[in-house]
Amino acid sequence: MSRIHLGAAYYPEHWPESRWPEDVRQMRETGLSVVRMGEFAWSTLEPASGEFHFDWLDRAIALLAENGIHTVLGTPTAAPPAWLVQQAPSILAVDERGNRVQFGNRCHYCVNSPEFHDATTRLVSALAGHFGPNPHVIGWQIDNEFNRVCWCSRCQELFRTYLEEKFGSLDALNHRWSTRYWSQTYSAWDQIPAPIVTPNGGHNPGLVLEFKRFVTRSYRAYQKLQIELLRPHLAPEVWITHNFMGWFDGFDHYALAEDLDMAAWDWYVTTGRNDYRLSGAAHDLTYGFKRRPFWLMETQPGCVNWAPVNSMLDKGEGRAMAWHAIAHGADAVLYWQWRSALGGQEQYHGTLVDPSGQPRPFLEEVRRLGQELSALPDGISGSTPKARVALLYDYDSRWSLQGQPHHHAFDYGTHFTHYYRPLAVRNAGVHILSPRAVQAAASLAGYKLVIAPALAIVPESLAAALRDFVSRGGHLVVTLRCGVKDGDNALLPARPPGPLAELAGVDVEEYYALPSPIPVRGRLVDGEARLWAERLQPRQGPRKGKTPQAIACQVMACYGASNGWLDGQAAITVHPYGKGLVYYVGAYLDEAAQQRLVDNILQNAQVPVLATPNGVEVRVRTTAAGEDLYFVINHTAQEQTLAFPWTAYNVLRGEPIQGPWTLEPYGTAVLTRKR
Repeated sequence: MSRIHLGAAYYPEHWPESRWPEDVRQMRETGLSVVRMGEFAWSTLEPASGEFHFDWLDRAIALLAENGIHTVLGTPTAAPPAWLVQQAPSILAVDERGNRVQFGNRCHYCVNSPEFHDATTRLVSALAGHFGPNPHVIGWQIDNEFNRVCWCSRCQELFRTYLEEKFGSLDALNHRWSTRYWSQTYSAWDQIPAPIVTPNGGHNPGLVLEFKRFVTRSYRAYQKLQIELLRPHLAPEVWITHNFMGWFDGFDHYALAEDLDMAAWDWYVTTGRNDYRLSGAAHDLTYGFKRRPFWLMETQPGCVNWAPVNSMLDKGEGRAMAWHAIAHGADAVLYWQWRSALGGQEQYHGTLVDPSGQPRPFLEEVRRLGQELSALPDGISGSTPKARVALLYDYDSRWSLQGQPHHHAFDYGTHFTHYYRPLAVRNAGVHILSPRAVQAAASLAGYKLVIAPALAIVPESLAAALRDFVSRGGHLVVTLRCGVKDGDNALLPARPPGPLAELAGVDVEEYYALPSPIPVRGRLVDGEARLWAERLQPRQGPRKGKTPQAIACQVMACYGASNGWLDGQAAITVHPYGKGLVYYVGAYLDEAAQQRLVDNILQNAQVPVLATPNGVEVRVRTTAAGEDLYFVINHTAQEQTLAFPWTAYNVLRGEPIQGPWTLEPYGTAVLTRKR
């Protein structure tokens, strides 16, 4: 069996037990090595308060084990049953309009409800005691896709308590939030609302940011409640995770991941084709939550049921997507789900077998994937995606900028991937890191280039680590909207990029939301700035008390004729600092100009790149023994011809490769440099 798991979500409670052996037989023949069960089965596991029915799940786990298939159990707390809601209606969340959420969907609970915590404790304690010692259960998933925010009176009171604990006094809070503005000054804690932010109306920026942090703390506490109930009953090698949702911004994923053994996420393309230049960033983001391999806990077997157009993946595309996830650090690929339920809201969602129990065409693709995974060498599980570039992704900065975008089309995530895309095109390995993980230059050891897209909030500890990194020879890219706020979401009493200004050797004199594109011209850049432009003023000499290394900022590109204010002004600069270089990019460039700029930066930083045809990706994972595995994936529907400057061995086909060779449409090869 491959060390990379292949699996699916399975719901035996949906089907007569006489059907289970046939399902499991097909799973085994397909090459599945793991299934996830139980994450929505609360009403079956506990049909009434304290009445537990675990025998059916015992039999399902045993049947799977007899066929060589492991089990991951989900705690079913995302689906509180009707009897519990009737017994304690206050567990239902309240939306921003003050309405109780209606029963009949999922994640309908208030995460801070003590009644819900009591019910969770009762159920998870029983599950942990019963299934924890089972050797066939290799991991646990807490809940399912945390996402709901509650505005009930209890949550609002807890939010105020959180603020009192953090700020200590109303005077401190009023000062740090600048509440004299619009007479927002608070004279009692119970005057502070839980903010409701709409696209056309904001709230105090400090209040908005702290509410996001409060939601993070609430979900982390609820998740930790379950972890502490489970862990005493589990063997050390049995892991605990949660399935995150990629770019979802409802809470700080880094904070929740701290308490987990590994991260997992659910990946769906919905309408159209997969763009690996974007999805690779989401995989790398998930890898960065723990800086270790993750599980792809859910992905689509063909189509979904909730997109505007629920289009089917091309033949072969799903298999290429699975290899894409593995190349970026996934140690497992699980499809959602095995078989369509006859009722419920997801009847038209793609599955591996249809409602009749017969294989869908996509199952043949999964079977081929299972055969290929079995050819992978030992040591692939746990291996590290290789990277010499780090991108810094920050929830506080994202929340800050999305609350005040200043241009309706400015989006933190889109701007972030505007820097990821040109790296992916050149097959430059990337890690995505939390700024909290970068507290010293040592945490950046091994990287040649660090990029900080729109890092609005820059703690001094991070600024110091970046100064050290660059002074030792690293290259840093600072982009527009960096270094504008403090940790309370207040403007800094200094020009951007604030704590990074000396390092970048430049000040931002002014910023402009652009109604239309304007030219950007330079020796290496010839394109347009769209959405946003900053007028840069290079620092010409050392300021009092500053070292001579804070000089010699050079202009790489200037704005062309536009609004008069930007005409001829600096748009992009580069600044030698110590042994390294710092770029400040004040223009939101068009895609072609962005590619040329990033290509130049990669070359200057001596980051290894690999040229491939358009749509062909190469990603490297390094085993503990130091062996590099090259995952080569054709993300197009056309045959592609490649040539590498070294002799390779394709482990999937068991054959050497020399000179030009071809990849079939949506084909994959896994190469080593030695046989």
